[in-house]
Amino acid sequence: MIPGSVDVGINSNGTAFIDGGARWPYERLATQERVRMSDEISKAGQILVVDDDPTMRRTIISYFEEHNVPASAASSRRELRRHLAATDPSLIILELGRGKDNGLDLLREIRSHLDVPIIVVTGDRRDEMDRVVSLELGADDYLTKPFGLRELLARVRAVLRRQEMGRAARARDPERGGYRFKGWQLERRNRRLVDSSGTPIPLTKGEYALLLAFVQAPQRPLTREQLLHATRVHEDILDRSIDVGVSRLRRKLGTNPSAPQVIQADRGVGYIFALPVEPF
Repeated sequence: MIPGSVDVGINSNGTAFIDGGARWPYERLATQERVRMSDEISKAGQILVVDDDPTMRRTIISYFEEHNVPASAASSRRELRRHLAATDPSLIILELGRGKDNGLDLLREIRSHLDVPIIVVTGDRRDEMDRVVSLELGADDYLTKPFGLRELLARVRAVLRRQEMGRAARARDPERGGYRFKGWQLERRNRRLVDSSGTPIPLTKGEYALLLAFVQAPQRPLTREQLLHATRVHEDILDRSIDVGVSRLRRKLGTNPSAPQVIQADRGVGYIFALPVEPF
């Protein structure tokens, strides 16, 4: 820690604290390195802080701006939607509130439309289920109050760094790796589905594209329009082509079409791939 420096943070009740004895390894970074990392965030876009507590919003935004990281805030679902309609944030910091706009509902809504990185913040240390559900719904990281703002900023940088590394890897080799789910494995290089016993399951080009769309957005509702775009199907009977493809995938994944467990219908929206997925 640099002599005389302090750590600013957020307590479990949302109030700020100052700890003169705090230590954080990022303080040992050279000044040029910290400026470079802040510039990378600036180029990517603003950090959006979603919280109904004005004190927490002001504290985080002020700290980020002091470190040359652009940030803005939303206090409600309505403000969040307005921000997302006007801008593309590089990352969202989302408080799991218990009020009118429940944080898990907001997380689910964001994930149904965007693939933006999300760090979830909560003050409830006792409820592990919130953490589990948040991660299953697509949160990229999780932080419990009290926490230091240095740690929050470091986590923001780490999440964005992982995202950039993944983007660079995909650019170098778009067919690299694949996805695992409940013993199954979808291999991108040879476009092959393998069951838990190692037996390959043949897929048509359309079935592969449809399954790939699902595993790239697991546990998130996908509209038929999104699935049609992902599979590049443009015919007159559009909705029916997706329904037929889903039915075929269910059979190949060994599920009962009358009681599907893997690909579930979301009434009025489309379909959800219900299993957690691990990229490799």
